[in-house]
Amino acid sequence: MSATHSLETGEPQAKWAATRRPTVLLLAVSGMLSSMQFTLIVPSLPSFSEDLGVSAEDASWLVTITLLAGAVGTPVLSRMADMYGRRRLLLAALGLLVAGSLTAAVGPGFGWVLAGRALQGCASSIVPIGISLLRDIMPAGRAGTAIAVMSATIGLGSTTGLLLSGILGSGALGTSGIFVFSAAGGLLAMAGALALVRDAGVYPGGRFDVLGALGLSVVLGSVLFVLSKSAWWGTHPLPLAVISGLGILAACLWIPQQLRSARPVVDLRTAFRRPVLLTNIATFFATAGMFANHLLTAHEVQAPAGLGSGLDLSPVDAGLVMIPASLTMAGLSPVAGMLLNRIDGRKVLALGALVMSLSFVFRLFTHGSLTAIVVGAALVGVGTALSFAAMPALVMGYSPAQDAAAANGINSLIRTFSGAAASALFAVLLSGFAVSAGGSQFLTQAGLALAFAAVAASCLFASALALLLPSSRDTARR
Repeated sequence: MSATHSLETGEPQAKWAATRRPTVLLLAVSGMLSSMQFTLIVPSLPSFSEDLGVSAEDASWLVTITLLAGAVGTPVLSRMADMYGRRRLLLAALGLLVAGSLTAAVGPGFGWVLAGRALQGCASSIVPIGISLLRDIMPAGRAGTAIAVMSATIGLGSTTGLLLSGILGSGALGTSGIFVFSAAGGLLAMAGALALVRDAGVYPGGRFDVLGALGLSVVLGSVLFVLSKSAWWGTHPLPLAVISGLGILAACLWIPQQLRSARPVVDLRTAFRRPVLLTNIATFFATAGMFANHLLTAHEVQAPAGLGSGLDLSPVDAGLVMIPASLTMAGLSPVAGMLLNRIDGRKVLALGALVMSLSFVFRLFTHGSLTAIVVGAALVGVGTALSFAAMPALVMGYSPAQDAAAANGINSLIRTFSGAAASALFAVLLSGFAVSAGGSQFLTQAGLALAFAAVAASCLFASALALLLPSSRDTARR
């Protein structure tokens, strides 16, 4: 690759203006497609177990491997986007999604499907790369709205994946239909990106820090593996202890190496700068609210009616209950963007996290009513739309413009870890406040109340952290 990559400067500005709106839509759809990959196979895991002839525990690796690959691939591809061109790496991420989908669709066995799912995980870098592209090409007064729409795709894609899973998996192609759908969507998105997306920056190029990327892979892989397999401590303590030790050792070697590197994979000096660090910590605690909304809502409505708060609904019905929350997120994202264009991003984040906290307090005191559950979940969606719009805008406002994709990649990674931590804590709660029914375990009323209270406190903490951030018209910064 050459040392400098830039936009073709001869293209008329009028043409740019005409393609901005379709470009925003294309990037949003691409982001939604990438976030779908984490949930698209979850309801169909029993079918995958049967079709591939593996145990339920082995089939769960189809989810774990995607999380691991996404955790590693997102910061790596985002850093490469800042070095070699954001459009180029957007196309690469979409290409990995297509390649992974086709590998999983036609592969002859479990190993091939596992490899395909790993490639699909790398597509999670589409969101941070897309957000950095939008900041480059959108006028200052409209960047906030475009970024908010892109951020909303994370929650919308996750919920859509849960709803589409059963439909696609029960079609003529069976579970392979899930991967064929992803491949077709990825190809269409690639075609759209080739036609509509242009780089609007100059990139330094240079030598990529391969050693730093390998070290980061070990560190992130170890942490996320231990989080996602936290239930193994009772049955497989030695492997988890070894992997934890390996991660700690790798971190001790990787951090000094990154501080010495001229172009590190993760700019630790920027990442630990107070505004960026506080934003990422607030992101972790606020994002827990979104994931908890999915987990606890599905759990509450599927619980047996005899538990007092359960509605005894099917998994498909549980997915339908989340539709209002997803539509709320999507519908309010332009409103969140307009707020970003007018007031500080920190105030938008603080407001969003506070709304989420109050929504979980509402859910704490309302049980047993489908209407109350739907309203409560939708209110969390309101707070999520505001919070998720502000997070990337703040990160970019506090980071150098040439590192926009990498900075958003780290913020996106924080969201992934928050989801893994929320799932792990949910498993811990189940171990202490569970009742068995129909071969499954459900939280008791006390356990559910404790979960709602803990998430409310988490979001309130995020709101308080946001107010500690320095005032900045971050979305207007160029």
